[in-house]
Amino acid sequence: MYKNHRVSVIIPALNEEGAIGKVVTHLATLEHDGLAVIDNIIVCDNGSTDNTCAVAQQAGATVVVQKIAGYGIACLTGIAQLPKCDIVLFVDGDDSCFIEQALLLLDGIVSGDDLAIGSRTMGKIESGALTKPQMAGNRLASFLIGLFWRVKVTDLGPFRAIRFGALQQLAMRDKAFGWTVEMQVKAIINQLQISEYAVDSKVRIGQSKISGTIIGSIKAGVGILTMIAKLRLFYPSTSRCEQKK
Repeated sequence: MYKNHRVSVIIPALNEEGAIGKVVTHLATLEHDGLAVIDNIIVCDNGSTDNTCAVAQQAGATVVVQKIAGYGIACLTGIAQLPKCDIVLFVDGDDSCFIEQALLLLDGIVSGDDLAIGSRTMGKIESGALTKPQMAGNRLASFLIGLFWRVKVTDLGPFRAIRFGALQQLAMRDKAFGWTVEMQVKAIINQLQISEYAVDSKVRIGQSKISGTIIGSIKAGVGILTMIAKLRLFYPSTSRCEQKK
């Protein structure tokens, strides 16, 4: 529990046996004022062929399995298993972020944010942590969101926290790579309080299934841009989409 807020974590994971134990352990041992911050950790194994499930369980996570491939459907599967909580923290299972910086995001929610985004571009990026296609795609998507909905966005980072009630309000649907942009744009449309916080990035453990391959990068880019186009089609007006200050 963090400042009287129950915190649950969702980690979508695919073949992350080399990193998932470290990530879960760091989350489980994260403390504030001598007390554990995280109440529950859910790892959604998205069809791993290695020992991701076993390693995550041994580290103390609750593991659910979703064999249908897709970042979004893995997150949705994790959400369906959430216990009663106040804040949901999303973390990747590749050890590419600094877990202690989750406190920045949680503080944002406790202080009034509905959605707190960890912005990698605002923080320090270790050499090799983000590929050139990742950075280019991120800049393009951020630019389009700003153009269409008049809100400055610097990153679509997966390291994020959201108030549980806000998550329910957004009625997330995307089952693939458009998940993060769907959450951010829907939060803007619903006039939720959104803030970005500088977080640092490090080189992940193992190879990325998205940015680590040409096909993965293309699919991710297409998924993100398609989601932006869909949301623009359904929510063309920007007059009611200004970000709260």
